[in-house]
Amino acid sequence: MPHPRPARTKGDGLVPAALLALSLVPVLAGVSRIVRLTSEAPAVPDDARFLASPTPVVIHILVVSLYCILGAFQFSQGIRRKPWHRIAGRILVPCGLLAALTGLWMTLFYSPISTDSQLLYGLRLVVGTAMLGAILRAVHAISQRNFQAHGAWMIRGYALGQGAGTQVFTHLPWLLFIGTPGPTSRALLMGAGWLINILVAEWVIRKWLSEPRAGS
Repeated sequence: MPHPRPARTKGDGLVPAALLALSLVPVLAGVSRIVRLTSEAPAVPDDARFLASPTPVVIHILVVSLYCILGAFQFSQGIRRKPWHRIAGRILVPCGLLAALTGLWMTLFYSPISTDSQLLYGLRLVVGTAMLGAILRAVHAISQRNFQAHGAWMIRGYALGQGAGTQVFTHLPWLLFIGTPGPTSRALLMGAGWLINILVAEWVIRKWLSEPRAGS
């Protein structure tokens, strides 16, 4: 039986556009960090820990940026009806795996900054491991031609990879009304970003699975 494909709707471009907008600030911040690390300008305090071994952070920024931008278009039902969806998927999987692995490497081997806490350290390990596991489960599911499970696990992996975008919005009210968050507050605000994303992902998955499928 061919994989059922949903019909295109009038709002088909709204979700990719929203996800691209969510990616904008983290992607620009990442590009700015790469420029600083590869230039001769004096290092800012947050970048000093990367100077001895910049390769992991540069790879992380590049692959997670591509993962978030390219992944946004996978939520377009119109694009999902074309071969581009599978081609993009073959790029997204290694990008997502590299993003998770380099994120874990950075957590384990780069020195923490003053606003990092043990809580944030633990959250990063959990999120990185969960993202890695989600993508691997998605790969296993597609190898079994279980398209629904594949889609669900890819959505979960993408939600975790998009954490930095949502964390902009969890931090913004605190910065505006309270000030710079301390280590514990920062960890909770970052955790809130990941939690919001995974809750939205589970809602999307349930909604998607409950929709009638062609040929069912």
